[in-house]
Amino acid sequence: MTPKERGERAAAYFLDGYNCPQSVVLAFSDLLGMDETLLTKMVSPFGGGICRIREVCGAVSGMMFVLGSLEGYTSPEDNEGKAALYYTGQTLVKKFTERNGKGSFICADILDKPRGADIPQPELRTESYYHHRPCAEIVRAAAEVLSEYLGQ
Repeated sequence: MTPKERGERAAAYFLDGYNCPQSVVLAFSDLLGMDETLLTKMVSPFGGGICRIREVCGAVSGMMFVLGSLEGYTSPEDNEGKAALYYTGQTLVKKFTERNGKGSFICADILDKPRGADIPQPELRTESYYHHRPCAEIVRAAAEVLSEYLGQ
């Protein structure tokens, strides 16, 4: 699958009602070998910059979940593996930040909203919601960056 196809897939999942990390992870579900229901549950709290606290963008969290699932280290003594993973993760976040048009990987900055806990009730997914939210393009950017790195 091309980066553009992965990006389109992530954007489509978002427009279907999935949150940002779910959208990115589902765009790579074919590579993860895990049940999609379990995947969506596992990353669901990372939406809204972690439960609508507006910190690290959920698309980035989804990107890191996929990266860790595919290339993560398992031994606490694996300092080389840890360093390699952190290097790759930092590189991907930098590319995402450059590409997303907002110059940040923080949800609040991307949405032009204040940081900190918001009411826990998610906004209804209406035509107006989708019109005013950059998230479909944000998950597209995250999926494309990750896909380019993975070559898939």
